[in-house]
Amino acid sequence: MPQTLSPERIRADVAELLDCDPAEIAPDDNLMDHGLDSVRIMTLIERWRAAGAATVEFPDLAERPELGYWTALLTGGSA
Repeated sequence: MPQTLSPERIRADVAELLDCDPAEIAPDDNLMDHGLDSVRIMTLIERWRAAGAATVEFPDLAERPELGYWTALLTGGSA
């Protein structure tokens, strides 16, 4: 059974790929400014699809690379 995506999981996954502490990423930070690139976005997409976010696509994340937006998109919450 796929794992559930939570705000904490999303933040932890992003922080892991950026090699930083999850607390260092503010919800409205541009993740590209933290060093996120297209290869890392694709890695996150694959992880999150495996965890149940089957419809997430690259443009969904690349057009607005902010943790708060991604969290809302992936969990159905508000940005």
